[in-house]
Amino acid sequence: MKKKLPKQLNVENNKTIASEKKLIEQLHDPQDRAAAFSQLVRKYQERLYWHIRKMVLSHDDANDILQNTFMKAWNGIDNFRGDSLVSTWFYRIATNETLTFLSNKRMKNINSLDEVEDVLLQQLQADQYFNGNEAQLKLQQAILTLPEKQRLVFNMRYFDDLSYEQMENILGTTAGALKASYHLAVKKIEKFLLDSDIEI
Repeated sequence: MKKKLPKQLNVENNKTIASEKKLIEQLHDPQDRAAAFSQLVRKYQERLYWHIRKMVLSHDDANDILQNTFMKAWNGIDNFRGDSLVSTWFYRIATNETLTFLSNKRMKNINSLDEVEDVLLQQLQADQYFNGNEAQLKLQQAILTLPEKQRLVFNMRYFDDLSYEQMENILGTTAGALKASYHLAVKKIEKFLLDSDIEI
């Protein structure tokens, strides 16, 4: 499976780290806090939106979770000591909010004949903001066959182009385990697409 035009997230370079350190200092200064936070929101909101949407598929749900993510981050500024990059902190909150949303959705559908994954796919097909072709829809269908955590790992590596080190910091899982999970996910997706006669 080839990756097309991966979105580079060069958050580890020295320039970014220096910039984030300055913003972290401003976050803890009451006078500069709001301006610094707004700057961080502008910087990361698109990346986080797509990170969330690849899991929940719905534009509206992704927007709601994104807003919750930034609200939690804003309310938790005093507890953020800067031990990690702001991007890692944001991704961690967004990931937890997304998994909580999916867990709640699963609980609401516990007595339904429809699996949550089927509901998500139906929502994607009906979403006016989705303009993908049949191959992209099949890819999403293939990804939805993965267990939730494995789907998250695949999305972060394949779509977000995050390194295993970045993912380790966000998810708290060893790089070795993440690599194994990702490669297993790729094999499952390739098999699904091969059976569907779809090439990505």
